[in-house]
Amino acid sequence: MNQVPFIAVEGPIGVGKTSLSQKIATYFSFYILKEIVEENPFLGKFYDDIEAWSFQTEMFFLCNRFKQLDDIKKDFLSQSKPVVADYHIMKNMIFAKRTLPADKFDKYEQIYHILTNDMARPNVLIYLDASLETLLARIDQRGRSVEEKIQPAYLAQLRQDYQQFMSEFEQKHSDIPVIRINGDELDFIKHQADLDCIFAKIKPYLSKGVQTQ
Repeated sequence: MNQVPFIAVEGPIGVGKTSLSQKIATYFSFYILKEIVEENPFLGKFYDDIEAWSFQTEMFFLCNRFKQLDDIKKDFLSQSKPVVADYHIMKNMIFAKRTLPADKFDKYEQIYHILTNDMARPNVLIYLDASLETLLARIDQRGRSVEEKIQPAYLAQLRQDYQQFMSEFEQKHSDIPVIRINGDELDFIKHQADLDCIFAKIKPYLSKGVQTQ
């Protein structure tokens, strides 16, 4: 690819996006961009009452991710420095469609398109998926207090939303390669061979100038 490599790792809550992004950053010597999660002051209230706190929660995420990606564009991509992010800005629409009432979603969508109109977007997307059982187990293992009240039904629906969105994404953005990883079949945390398999899937999409360790 002629572009500066900009990889995004996406998938439902608990699938291992940040863990994989960190390993990619280390192996390929990329800068890692991590999304702000626990710093969101509305997130705990959101899991208590999704309807009441969804707009505040989603707007906080959108504004912070916009600022992060704007900084990445200026400080890294414009200087030909490759980046891996543990999220894609598109995830905002996945969550907003699920959580916001129609009137608030319309307003949110307008703001989203204004902010992201000329934003730098990843040119490689890694989509991690796993069964509901695996997601719940990993959420429990990492023990984030803000995630303690996530309901299995919400997580199951979110996983379906991701699957549908990714199918639509691949149809609309055929120029952006999507690397699909089954988190039930590949455990890149416990098994180096599984991690090496993922690295092998990524390498063909990187420019010749990218160095590995």
